[in-house]
Amino acid sequence: MTDRELFARPALSERLWLLRALRGETIGGVLLLIAALIAIVWVNSPWGDSYIALGDYTIGPAALGLDLSLSTWAADALLAVFFFVAGLELKHEFTRGTLSRPAQAAVPVAAAIGGMAVPAIIFAIIVAASDPGALQGWAVPMATDIAFALAVLAVVGRGLPIALRAFLLTLAVVDDLGAITIIAIFYSKGFSALYLVLALVLLGAYWLLQRRRVRSPWIYVPLVIVTWWAVFLSGIHATVAGVALALLTRAKMSPGDDEMGVVTEPPVDRLQRMLLPWSAGLCVPLFAFFAAGVDLRSTGLIEPLTSPVAIGVLAGLVIGKPIGVVGTAWVVARFTRASLSPAIGWRDIGAIGLLAGIGFTVALLITELAYSSSPAQLDAAKVAVFTASVVSALLASGVLLARNRHYRRVALVEEADADGDGIPDVYQRPSSGDAGPGAPRTD
Repeated sequence: MTDRELFARPALSERLWLLRALRGETIGGVLLLIAALIAIVWVNSPWGDSYIALGDYTIGPAALGLDLSLSTWAADALLAVFFFVAGLELKHEFTRGTLSRPAQAAVPVAAAIGGMAVPAIIFAIIVAASDPGALQGWAVPMATDIAFALAVLAVVGRGLPIALRAFLLTLAVVDDLGAITIIAIFYSKGFSALYLVLALVLLGAYWLLQRRRVRSPWIYVPLVIVTWWAVFLSGIHATVAGVALALLTRAKMSPGDDEMGVVTEPPVDRLQRMLLPWSAGLCVPLFAFFAAGVDLRSTGLIEPLTSPVAIGVLAGLVIGKPIGVVGTAWVVARFTRASLSPAIGWRDIGAIGLLAGIGFTVALLITELAYSSSPAQLDAAKVAVFTASVVSALLASGVLLARNRHYRRVALVEEADADGDGIPDVYQRPSSGDAGPGAPRTD
């Protein structure tokens, strides 16, 4: 095996795509936090019963099996859009981004797997010893909330190198794929082979339309809606439809992507650009609003946190996530004889590991699925997700703030644009593939 550099500067085209994706997710993270805070304050106020009644309000055509509560619509329909966007980002990474080259994909993929496995193991060990009946929530601490994590970065880690931001995004997207796979396998209920076959036929039709370069929304919108409906009635969680459709979306350019002779962008990038504001700005905050409302009026905050479920979730996210992410990344780097980019140190990877402990959106979804029949365990797990996310955010903020002076020095080199052409100067030098002349060295 040969030496190679981890977390090197991304190509200019990839940098532009990453900055757009990260900007949208950051704004969504702020809105997510606002929505969650409104829900928590409302449900624990004297008007808390009205919040609960709102979430239970049923709407939709009963003849189609869609007479669902608003909270169910948020979890099954709005999050399907979120997972569709996450799937598009994953498809981009697989075909044109960091995951398109096996040597570069090894570390983020391994780190994501380690960041899912270690928290689940810690949770299982803690809960099995004291409350084996609650083990169905073993997947709760596996998820990372990219929007929440990027909102933290926007406050305390503005100068974090783009390569590390890309690592966090890739880590979270692979994490989402793992989570949705686990949901499909372990948390699906009432399986119907007939509707599953229908869903597969519709997915095949979507794939064929993509191959034929069909672009009309008048065809795709009804097809996507019916596909989601078929997956929902199949018993598989409806959010799986979002990821499946995204992974079948075409990611390569073709002459059919020209508009009046001007090459635009492939469907994967075009849809991601169009839908990210809706996903981050509307779908995820609304889900957080309906999922985050934990009624603590009768129990208080301390009682739920003392349950084995809560302790398992807390330990899994706060301790297991950074150990899994950093430990696995270090092992893979040692095995492949890879070295870090000169501007990045392992303490920076540690900060990303701590940020990965911010589990919110998908963690709340799995919590709802795992403990839907046990209100006490449901509330305990939700409180633990909130608490662990805040603790992880504070710990990561401490590490990032301690490194901000170094990040500012790196940013002076990476973002300098002396000729004012909108392209960082480091991309216009013969050595633009490395850390760049003058990039500060770190330990």
